[in-house]
Amino acid sequence: MSVPTADSITRSLDDVRVFVEPRLAAALELSGEAAPRLVAAMRHALLAPGKRLRPAIVLWAAEACGGEWDQAAGAAVAVEMIHAYSLVHDDLPAMDNDDLRRGRPTCHRAFDEATAILCGDALQALAFETLARDLPAAAAARGCLALARAAGPEALVGGQADDLAAERGWIPDMSASPPADQVAWLERIHRRKTGALFSAALELGGLAADATPDDLARLAAYGRAFGLAFQIADDILDATGDELTMGKRVGKDADRGKLTFPTIVGLDASRARARALAAEAAAAVAGFGGRAAALDALAHWIVARDH
Repeated sequence: MSVPTADSITRSLDDVRVFVEPRLAAALELSGEAAPRLVAAMRHALLAPGKRLRPAIVLWAAEACGGEWDQAAGAAVAVEMIHAYSLVHDDLPAMDNDDLRRGRPTCHRAFDEATAILCGDALQALAFETLARDLPAAAAARGCLALARAAGPEALVGGQADDLAAERGWIPDMSASPPADQVAWLERIHRRKTGALFSAALELGGLAADATPDDLARLAAYGRAFGLAFQIADDILDATGDELTMGKRVGKDADRGKLTFPTIVGLDASRARARALAAEAAAAVAGFGGRAAALDALAHWIVARDH
């Protein structure tokens, strides 16, 4: 498959946004029992401008397995809810203490800290309600299991906990360890904090399309490589990007003395590693043929993006 242009990926993601964003908005049309300020915060967090990578991956995984986007719509919405909840909580003063997210004030700045905590709680619960309601029973059960694992103590939350532990000195300082050990430790963090939700998005898309075990194995291999490639690229952008383009504060990892791929192995080696992982991800879904064109294109683009 040919290496995609930035314009082609932008158009593909535009198609995803046209499909998924009305569904995200509809999911927040709640009854009068929901507190208005809470709903406003949920809308602020979930409907903020974004690339919608995780919903795109759900839809493109379903497509690769021979399914239709409509089959996977509920899963795409649920994954984006989990992602939005995690950002709201990560941005809190007790966590990363960020003021800017997706070019807008973070939820606790736009509202208040207590509302932001409740907003994240509500989005997490609503994600599982959406999965259970919108997918066929068997797929919903397996999907809820996959998403719960990806969002839980051994994955997203566990990765964030270890990241905080390293930053705040609750575990031994890794900066004095050999570079190979630092890289292994960092990959373990990223595999859980970032990669697990990408892997769950791929599995959910496959489940929605009634994928075969072989298909799910291909998607899992893609997810392992793609998730790490994405995070390395994100580390590079934090070191080299600008706040206006990124829509969030940059340089914060260096300010906090955090280990990142660029600080351990340098920018050139980080870029080479990201490109190799992108090629590995693309190879994992080659067996789908043209049905996986979007996933193939995304893997190559994600390491070349500027935001």
